[in-house]
Amino acid sequence: MPKGYLAFVLHAHLPYVRHPEHSSFLEERWFFEAVTETYLPLIKFLDRLTSENIRFRLTVSISPSLLAMMEDRLLQERYAEHLAKLMELSGKEVDRTRHDPHLNYLAGMYQSLFAEAERVFAGYGGRLSLAFRKFHEQGAIELITTSATHGILPLLSPHPKAVKAQLATGLDYFRHVFGFPARGIWLPECGYFRGLEETLLERGIRHFVLESHGIEHAGTTPFYGVYAPLYTPSGVAAFGRDRGSTKQVWSAREGFPGDPVYREFYRDIGYDLDWDYIRPYVAGHVRADTGIKYHRITGPAQWKDLYHPDRAKQKAAEHAGDFLRRRIGHIEYLSSVMETAPVVVAPFDAELFGHWWFEGPQWLDFVIRKAAFDQDTLELVTLSEYLDRHPVQQVGVPCGSSWGYKGYFEAWLNGKTDWIYPQLYECCRRMESLAGRYGIGRVPYATVRALNQCLRELLLAQSSDWPFIIHNATSEGYAVRRIKDHVARFRYLADSIEKKSVNEEYLSALEEIDNIFPNADYRLFR
Repeated sequence: MPKGYLAFVLHAHLPYVRHPEHSSFLEERWFFEAVTETYLPLIKFLDRLTSENIRFRLTVSISPSLLAMMEDRLLQERYAEHLAKLMELSGKEVDRTRHDPHLNYLAGMYQSLFAEAERVFAGYGGRLSLAFRKFHEQGAIELITTSATHGILPLLSPHPKAVKAQLATGLDYFRHVFGFPARGIWLPECGYFRGLEETLLERGIRHFVLESHGIEHAGTTPFYGVYAPLYTPSGVAAFGRDRGSTKQVWSAREGFPGDPVYREFYRDIGYDLDWDYIRPYVAGHVRADTGIKYHRITGPAQWKDLYHPDRAKQKAAEHAGDFLRRRIGHIEYLSSVMETAPVVVAPFDAELFGHWWFEGPQWLDFVIRKAAFDQDTLELVTLSEYLDRHPVQQVGVPCGSSWGYKGYFEAWLNGKTDWIYPQLYECCRRMESLAGRYGIGRVPYATVRALNQCLRELLLAQSSDWPFIIHNATSEGYAVRRIKDHVARFRYLADSIEKKSVNEEYLSALEEIDNIFPNADYRLFR
């Protein structure tokens, strides 16, 4: 019997970015890069582990907005085209670097990686959901999800029906795609407010993850801190994040990803090489990352040495061993002072592994193998599996919290973003009014379509990604435009419904552009 458990939780999420009105669109690359660098490598190493009968368990959260992009035929086709361009570019790189043995070796590495991505993607017919469902059915992972468009629920709580619509729409879409309901949920940005668990219980949710202070500052002092779940009065379990295990992995300054032998994320041939050479392989007529990066972190200075994959692989193995040794020592101590088996919960954005930290999937593979063969102190576990084994836990009410800057909601509500929420709240009030007016009796089909599209536009405007991007000043103009566009479309449709003058041609165009959640139901706002 293990003395305790380690629960990795990988949260895969991207905002819904799909622009059929353009032949190519720069921000769609967010999805394409994550598929190439995170989701396909994750699928590849999970396939390898299961084929070798290595026992492991992971909890994987896939957001409904990301799932909708994975399922979208247009984006599947565009990703295949994107991958074909990468194959062409890497082939040109192999030829361009033929007189430099090390650069040529690296170019060949990327050519092999892109070819493997193409093989795995085609092997699942472009539907990555099939791979994740397979791993869930095999018992290797537990699939959970989040709210529809990752709207941060505490900031929507002044309108309970908006919270209900985010949760119900997302959970229904998850079940529609995977064929089974999610038992757990990743609260967007780990954002919690008191009473939310009652809505979760209504939707069949059994557990969720919180930032550590959400547990530590609960109404009832938790006996075991974040190392055992806290059952809310409704019976839904709250798991707390272990700061030590996660900081060691995600922090570029104090954790593993900042090691000088690892690949440098911010040095890409998309910026280093001649523009005429790169231009055919990027969208939007601007320089952008190609994913082909030849340098290692080296140090804080601008000068970077060339990357050595074998050295990076060795370092990933060392870091995996270090991570596991620390968790074993921690669990040995916890088990000596706890009356229940401790669980160390290590949640991460999935995109850390492979996209931001190139060696991340390799590191995770090493951790899993070392946990399976090199020790018997801890066991990898999913969150539901832990609850099944240890159903008796303390009861208490967590405190409002998030895992954002300063631990609450400042990353989404601040001086740069405070203009957003009055508009969202006004749309929520109007959506509730429309749903009440058209909730009983026969409603014209065009009006029903317009009401459902109103809901889609409102959900898309509520995404937590837009204020976060604005706060960080990354793609700020795009995020501002997305909020304003969705709010404007909502208002236009609401006006046309109230005037009984729905323009079906314009409505059809919006249904094609913002086609997320085909079964969206405006009656959630009744």
